[in-house]
Amino acid sequence: MSAPAASPEEAAAIAAAIEQFLRDTAAAPGRSGRRESPWLRAGLFAGVGLGPAGPSPWGDAEPWGSA
Repeated sequence: MSAPAASPEEAAAIAAAIEQFLRDTAAAPGRSGRRESPWLRAGLFAGVGLGPAGPSPWGDAEPWGSA
C-alpha cells in the first residue's frame, strides 16, 4: 500500500500548519530574574573605556552605576 505524494501546495499548507501550531503552543518567554552584578557591569564598562554617563554599548536602557 502506498500513499500518493502531496502536491507542492499541500506540502506548503502542512508546513504552515505545523509552524502555526508550534507558535500557538510555545511557552511564553520568561524573565530570568537574574541581574548582572554591578561590579561586573563596572568592569565591562571600564574595560572598553566608557564613562558612567555614556550609553551602554550592549543596548540596555539602564545607566551605568544605577544597578
